[in-house]
Amino acid sequence: MTARFLETVFTPAVRAAQAANGSREALAGRLGADGPDRLGEPEAAFIAARDSFYLASVTETGWPYMQHRGGPPGFVRIIDPATIGFADFRGNRQYVSLGNASADGRVALFFMDYARRARLKLLGRMRAVEAGADPDFVALLSDAAYKARVERVFVISVEAFDWNCPQHITPRYTAADLAPSVHAMRARIAELEAALAERDRATAGDGAATPPAG
Repeated sequence: MTARFLETVFTPAVRAAQAANGSREALAGRLGADGPDRLGEPEAAFIAARDSFYLASVTETGWPYMQHRGGPPGFVRIIDPATIGFADFRGNRQYVSLGNASADGRVALFFMDYARRARLKLLGRMRAVEAGADPDFVALLSDAAYKARVERVFVISVEAFDWNCPQHITPRYTAADLAPSVHAMRARIAELEAALAERDRATAGDGAATPPAG
């Protein structure tokens, strides 16, 4: 957990709760960030490998709003160490996150890798760039091979991030994760079936060549 992340989420109310529960003193020494976090190679590689994440924004009335975002692996692009972006595909046309960002750009992103029990939380400020406003930039954050209509892109200035521990993450695997093992298993099954068939043929042949007793 970075100092910047702690500075951001350790509000006075949170610090009071820590003091009341006996953890304030142990955590106080980890504060003191000089500026926004910058993504390093581990964070960039982790984000680039994801095909989905969870996005939280804030309504004008102060309610948190969470939604799932998905796309082809790598659809969240690293623009530079301080900025990420992703294409906004046409969906249910409710535009809640878009509206929230226009009033309050603060967002939280939650990237999960269930198979490897890893998770990355990111805080930032999000803005929208409409497809017609800057086509070249929108194309930079889009995948032409992915069959979905891009209405705009969202650009997020990184404020802070935090790697969480793997505790309580139940491993889950996608079809792509399991594909190599399934392929190997099917190949082994085919190999064994062929061996059994050959044995049956050989056994049948031996029986035909042996005259009946008596």
